[in-house]
Amino acid sequence: MNQSKTNPIISEVPVNRILHGDCVTAMHRLPANSIDFILTDPPYLVNYRDRNGRTLQNDCNGNWLKPAMSEAFRVLKQNRLMVCFYGWPRADHFLDAWRSAGFRPVGHFVFRKSYTSSVKFMKCQHEQAYLLAKGNPPLPQSPLPDVQRLIYTGNALHPTQKAVVSLVPLVRTFTLPGEMVLDPFCGSASSCAAALLTGRRYIGIELDFEYHQAAAQRMGRIQGRIAAKRFSGSFPRPADSARVPARLKA
Repeated sequence: MNQSKTNPIISEVPVNRILHGDCVTAMHRLPANSIDFILTDPPYLVNYRDRNGRTLQNDCNGNWLKPAMSEAFRVLKQNRLMVCFYGWPRADHFLDAWRSAGFRPVGHFVFRKSYTSSVKFMKCQHEQAYLLAKGNPPLPQSPLPDVQRLIYTGNALHPTQKAVVSLVPLVRTFTLPGEMVLDPFCGSASSCAAALLTGRRYIGIELDFEYHQAAAQRMGRIQGRIAAKRFSGSFPRPADSARVPARLKA
């Protein structure tokens, strides 16, 4: 695809930034094979509305889905992984988009909730995500259980805000310190926070201006706390931390 003069591919990947805009356009500007891991929670195509009436942009149609997953595949490095949450009522749409882009499903996570998010034919008490491969990634030394716990956040910053503590194990398992984590639907930036707090770099992309501002401010606060703790000597650098994950098997 030819790049326009007004939307060229950038020569360097932006580091530790929350970008405002459409994720397809923003990812199209990133160099191919520049991202080590994608962790994202896109709209589920279910026209979601929370108890306070908040909605999500582009949650009522899937026109963006295939272009977004195609760009995600392009920017992800060969033999690396993406964890993508999805809405089970539209699972066929997501699987079609992932496979059309080139991704291969290699695992599936269920995230147990301690609360009921809705009640219809049954009580909804979990969310789900696919583990998707580009090429043939190495196996992790310590694979995660496919059932994880999803801590309730209260959704103060975003209608579908994920808890950082629930995302940290994914970042630690599928990346190494210093690697780049991308979230093209970053919302409140929980995935970016999980990356930064484990010594990884991040790029977040958010379409909604209000949520983009909240995410950018949140990451600024986290960066400030990390800098203050490092200055005081109470926050270990990633290379010195006993909590960083073991390297992946070849």
